[in-house]
Amino acid sequence: MSKSTAEIRQMFLDFFRAKNHEIVSSSSLVPHNDPTLLFTNAGMNQFKDTFLGQEKRNYTRATTAQRCVRAGGKHNDLDNVGYTARHHTFFEMLGNFSFGDYFKRDAIKYAWELLTAEGWFNLPKERLLVTVYATDDEAYNIWFNEIGIPADRIIRIGDNKGAPYASDNFWQMGDTGPCGPCTEIFYDHGEHIWGGPPGSADEDGDRFIEIWNIVFMQFNRQQDGTLLPLPKPSVDTGMGLERIAAVLQHVNSNYDIDLFKKLIQSVADVIKIQDLENKSLRVIADHIRSCAYLIADGVMPSNEGRGYVLRRIIRRAVRHGHMLGAKDVFFYKLVRPLIDVMESAATDLVRQQNIVETTLKTEEEQFLRTLERGLALLDQALEQLATPVLDGEVAFKLYDTYGFPFDLTADVCRERNITVDEAGFNKAMEMQRQRARESSNFSIDYNKAIKLEDVTDFIGYTDVESESQIVAIFKNGEAVECITAPDEAVIILNKTPFYGESGGQVGDKGELVFDTFKFKVNDTQKYGQSIGHIGHLEKGCIKVGDSLKAVINTDIREKVKLNHSATHLLQAALQNVLGSHVHQKGSLVTPDYLRFDFSHTEALSAEQLEEIENLVNQQIRRNLVVDVEIMELNKAKERGAMALFGEKYDDNVRVLSMGDFSTELCGGTHVTHTGDIGLFKILSESGIAAGVRRIEAVTGQRALTIIHQELDQITRIAQLFKTDRNSAFDKVLQNLEQTKQLEKKVQQLKEQQAVMESAQLLHHMMDINGVGLLVAKLNDIDAKLMRTMIDDIKNKINSGVIILAAINGDKINLAAGVTKDLISKVKAGEVISDLAQQIGGKGGGRPDFAQAGGVDVKGLPQALSNITETMKEKLMQLGVKEDTC
Repeated sequence: MSKSTAEIRQMFLDFFRAKNHEIVSSSSLVPHNDPTLLFTNAGMNQFKDTFLGQEKRNYTRATTAQRCVRAGGKHNDLDNVGYTARHHTFFEMLGNFSFGDYFKRDAIKYAWELLTAEGWFNLPKERLLVTVYATDDEAYNIWFNEIGIPADRIIRIGDNKGAPYASDNFWQMGDTGPCGPCTEIFYDHGEHIWGGPPGSADEDGDRFIEIWNIVFMQFNRQQDGTLLPLPKPSVDTGMGLERIAAVLQHVNSNYDIDLFKKLIQSVADVIKIQDLENKSLRVIADHIRSCAYLIADGVMPSNEGRGYVLRRIIRRAVRHGHMLGAKDVFFYKLVRPLIDVMESAATDLVRQQNIVETTLKTEEEQFLRTLERGLALLDQALEQLATPVLDGEVAFKLYDTYGFPFDLTADVCRERNITVDEAGFNKAMEMQRQRARESSNFSIDYNKAIKLEDVTDFIGYTDVESESQIVAIFKNGEAVECITAPDEAVIILNKTPFYGESGGQVGDKGELVFDTFKFKVNDTQKYGQSIGHIGHLEKGCIKVGDSLKAVINTDIREKVKLNHSATHLLQAALQNVLGSHVHQKGSLVTPDYLRFDFSHTEALSAEQLEEIENLVNQQIRRNLVVDVEIMELNKAKERGAMALFGEKYDDNVRVLSMGDFSTELCGGTHVTHTGDIGLFKILSESGIAAGVRRIEAVTGQRALTIIHQELDQITRIAQLFKTDRNSAFDKVLQNLEQTKQLEKKVQQLKEQQAVMESAQLLHHMMDINGVGLLVAKLNDIDAKLMRTMIDDIKNKINSGVIILAAINGDKINLAAGVTKDLISKVKAGEVISDLAQQIGGKGGGRPDFAQAGGVDVKGLPQALSNITETMKEKLMQLGVKEDTC
């Protein structure tokens, strides 16, 4: 009996746990601490700093089932999804890792045992073949001599990508940095499937499928291409869960494994179709996984970056749903079935289910409106075609600006016997990709990053100063032995009270001082397990090994502590008032204010904000003890401790509790009692993305200062209205109502004046054989009244054209009206546009009425004279004779 995908995932982890590997949870799909990646796309991403030597962990062996997305940036499989057997936007990468522990021999033996041993995957050995890098004799000999793979099933792969070490079997983290040869394990599905072995002309077929890639990190690639041996060779492996599930479940396509069969059936049930072989079902089943997990990890649909990729995936899924005949919003209904099939890997989805469903539903509804607009624009473009070919740039604009899929454009054109310039579309698409590559920040020279083996002892939880020693100095990113004033540098100490920025809390400021020098610290950052003091030397010179006193700015630190502790109370209050779906999506804790982003779909009412603010202040008045415990991460999660968004946690974590109200994981600095915060006040609440709200707030003296400022404003308002503060609001309302009534009376008087003036203007109307023409200049008449005057005059004449100009200060208002009998011959919009251009303005409107503005007051008389002559001539051309009354 074949094993389920969930069972296979667990077996992999259990195997390596038995080999003394630490099971490490999947990291977020958003690599918050890695500027080189759009999304987490491999199991090793969360261990990158460990491989680079910037971070040390308390284990040297690890295993994971890492969630990955490949739908943007360098690795983008989006367009292939649904049409091949193995491409996905979302997949799970099973991996085992050695950080300077075991190397090639053990990595290969572990892989072979798991794949072929009876108690594990029990694959037939004769169905497996392997590749090695062409010059990696060590790996070849292990496979041949120790594992016993026949020579004809060990394939050497050389540099097949046009450059030295550019090979399918040579891996590198980037253009520089850790790299090394690979060995890959392939499974032979059998002769009935087309395809050849790796390295052959038919290798792209589906017969031989790569199931496991084992990377041997043994070199550090320099900028000039030189490979230097790493002091601690390591191992990084990756095996796609969906691929190995297909092998173990005896199917040739990932979409035939149990997980996808259940998802595909759910899609069919929601859309109500019977054809389970339709490839659109595959697309939707794949896309619900990436979309749901991306939203759960904090990505929201937008028009740029990660949000834009998410929006594209959602829209592609929705488009395929409507190709299948979906009549209504459907995509969000697949979240619950997804949770069911992902089983133990769905913990984050369960917690975020509400926000995921709401976001998907909102985005789909918006896209359906976009589809309608896109179809209207496409219809307009097709009507204007001179030839039966739609320009590729037009198709690209529909796609890029309006999110209108190219395949839908092609379908509509096909129905009308019109072809689409696909080459032009692809050219425009490639130009956009090139612009994206040129503007991308997802690249880095790993050898220029500050890399340290040192561990700085942080004593800032209890101390605000320390006697320390300089262990490293970096100037312009390069390690130096000494600096002199006024050099800027990063100073690394053996111990420090300075907090390095993390978890939303800004880094400390202060000074590093001694008798002969003074270094001003403007910021503090973490570099792996070292803490860097960033600033400039104000006097003297310093060198590695010097002793000094590290002193933080306690005034700044104390203000930060108040705001950080209040952030924890705020998160708990939000969950109490709004619901358990509220989760942090970002934060900033500064000395001046705190900012908290959270998942919620609606703006908060004034009553909700007041309730939240009152709840936080209630906890402050309770003067709860802020308790800190160090415990294992798993135990902390079992206790219900919440993790703050974007924070990176070690295996042993600080659990911060505020009485019975808040329990969170946090490495920041905090008050000892909630009463220390003094006062909490919300400044603003706003939306920053679909399904994400933001609150900004202040605490302590800053909150009190703002309250005093607001009370002072109210006092001054009360004084203006000659009342007290308690009555100021009612007095303002009363005056507003009086002002409104007065404005209404003024408007009535102006309208009466306008009617009287329009009656007077009738005496100046020219009669051109029964057609009236009135061109008049007015003073201090607003645009609204000019419209009233024109309507009044039109009601009193049978046929005519009215043109009015009013000077208001240094601006000119223009209006033109044409009676209904003339609008087929004279259009008000054209008349007003002609007049406006003569006085430096512009405007337009309907054929019967139009308005405009201008600025050339001196040129107005001549412009009115010109338009008068123009209209006379136009009316004469209509066959009438001039007469003046």
